[in-house]
Amino acid sequence: MPRSVNAVASRARRKRILKAAKGYYGKRKNVYTVAKNVMEKGLQYKYVGRKLKKREYRALWIARINAAVRAEGLTYSEFIHKLNVKGITLDRKILADLAMNEPETFKNLIASVK
Repeated sequence: MPRSVNAVASRARRKRILKAAKGYYGKRKNVYTVAKNVMEKGLQYKYVGRKLKKREYRALWIARINAAVRAEGLTYSEFIHKLNVKGITLDRKILADLAMNEPETFKNLIASVK
C-alpha cells in the first residue's frame, strides 16, 4: 500500500507561513524554511515587545508625574507615599494624564496631600 501524506494540510501550513512573511526582503518572503525561521523570530520579538511597552509607558508616566510634582516642591516618591497615606487610589496613568492635560486639577490634588 502506498504511503499516504496529508498534502492539503502541509500546503496550507506552508502557505500560511509564506503569506505572513509577505513583504520581507529577499529569500525571507518566498523560501519556506527561511520564512519560517524569520516568522518565529518575529513572533518572539512581538511577545517581548508587548512586555517592554508596558514597562516603557510606566516609566513615561512616572517621569511626567515627577516633573509636575517637582514644580510644586515635592519629589515623586514623597507624593506617591502621601497619596497612599491619604488613601487616594489613582494609578500612574491617570496621574500623568492629569498632570499633562489638567494642571489645575493636579495642583489641587497636590495641595490636598501636602
